Amino acid sequence: MGSSTRKHSAAVLLGLWLLGLAPLASIASAGADEHKADRRRMVEQVRERGVVDPRVLAAMERVPRHLFVPRAQQGEAYDDKPLAIGWGQTISQPSIVGLMTSLLDVKPGDKVLEIGTGSGYQSAVLSRMGVEVYSIEILEPLGEQARKTLARLGYGNVHLRIGDGYKGWPAEAPFDAILLTAAPPEIPKPLLDQLKRGGKMVVPVGTFFQDLQVLTKHRDGSVEKKSVAAVRFVPMTGQAQERKGGH
Repeated sequence: MGSSTRKHSAAVLLGLWLLGLAPLASIASAGADEHKADRRRMVEQVRERGVVDPRVLAAMERVPRHLFVPRAQQGEAYDDKPLAIGWGQTISQPSIVGLMTSLLDVKPGDKVLEIGTGSGYQSAVLSRMGVEVYSIEILEPLGEQARKTLARLGYGNVHLRIGDGYKGWPAEAPFDAILLTAAPPEIPKPLLDQLKRGGKMVVPVGTFFQDLQVLTKHRDGSVEKKSVAAVRFVPMTGQAQERKGGH
């Protein structure tokens, strides 16, 4: 299908939706198809940077990243770099998203807690891997924007809450895996307590210099910690910073 034909199809779908005759999912599919080659190029870059899990790569190829960034940034959405999404926050570069997702080692049906929804892109990638995502965003306008984007694109297995993620989501615990997309100065104990035995937590830890860590909770309750890479994330705010100041 040529570019002009795709644009015409998308315009027709939009007109039908305005008339109440076409589902939003159809519009999302039409818009996403225009970037199919871009997503494949992005995924190839992620693979070249060491992410080889075929489930992760397939999920990333299905998520329209350009719809999770501001319109002015959409031309750069499939480059391997972080982008500003407003409110002082960023969407991580695709290779970091791929790395952190692969380190979680999730399987379909798992429950995953995400601290720091951001634009919702990481939630969408996890969603496409068949897991139930419970995501918490501390910035209300950013969280509400992500909620609308995820709902519009049909990610029904993402459950989003606005609030401080330091204490996690006790009502839905325990979780098979936990992912933090903002850096606490130290591991929040309430989150570690909500991780199932046999589960993994992926978290960037530190202040200016941060260490991406994988924590594995063994069957006997002991925790093994592994450092993966030096990274730079926005700091985890709220109670994580209050506790830092209290030491």
